[in-house]
Amino acid sequence: MLRSFDISAIIDLDRAREAIGKLLNLIEGLQQENQELKRLNQLLRDELRRLNGEQGKPDIKPSRKDKGKNFSSEKERKKRKQRNKKSKKDRIKTHHKCICKVDPDILPEDAKFKGYQPVVVQDVIFSASNTLFLKEKYYSPSLNKTYLAPLPPGYDGEFGPGLKALVPKLYYGSNITERKILDLLQDADIHISAGKLSDMLIKNHERFHAEKDALYEAGLNSTPWQNIDDTSMRVNAQNHFCHIVCNPFYTAYFTAPNKTRLTVLDVLKNLAPRTFLINEE
Repeated sequence: MLRSFDISAIIDLDRAREAIGKLLNLIEGLQQENQELKRLNQLLRDELRRLNGEQGKPDIKPSRKDKGKNFSSEKERKKRKQRNKKSKKDRIKTHHKCICKVDPDILPEDAKFKGYQPVVVQDVIFSASNTLFLKEKYYSPSLNKTYLAPLPPGYDGEFGPGLKALVPKLYYGSNITERKILDLLQDADIHISAGKLSDMLIKNHERFHAEKDALYEAGLNSTPWQNIDDTSMRVNAQNHFCHIVCNPFYTAYFTAPNKTRLTVLDVLKNLAPRTFLINEE
């Protein structure tokens, strides 16, 4: 068509319209041909992916909505939800009782006392509560031995059980840094160093480790299968791997310097000592 097209023959408006019409027809034909070539090219790509064990391009059809239906959620949004809010006064434990008196100067002469109107106010007191324990001490000259009374259960060292429970709660449960916890305790007039605070978080937690081991063992026995994955991480400026073992009932995390086959087996065995089966070969 382009070979038979002579531009010099366009000498008036009618011939120009005729030429523009031919060009538009040519563009439309080329567009249809281009679409068909794209479709064939995609089919060849999908066939190559299928031969390589991959999946082809998904055939996603456009969504169709019924024009006659109303999909607006305005009625649901305006509808008031029924709230079953229960009173919490019966669940609040009161620690102190304070009687608020009416100023007698504002009472008329015929005013009669009608009891009290209870108002429960919740508050928190965060301050130091230090205890001086006087441990009885006895000495036996005949045995050359000193007898000393022990501290009450839960007290070990210079900090009480309440403080030892609060520090892990703030750090692990509330995601508060050690520096901020130290500032909070020192503001409450607790004399504690940064090193001692760090020891509370990482040392003498054998009960926690035992509980974690028991939970992991129960999780391994809860299903006949386990999901396991790993992700890289940095520990003391060294490359390590965090191994994640889980199923719908639990998730456990382990840190190891590598992700070899033996490391994965160690994780699945809860880091138990390795055992090997040696055959005759």
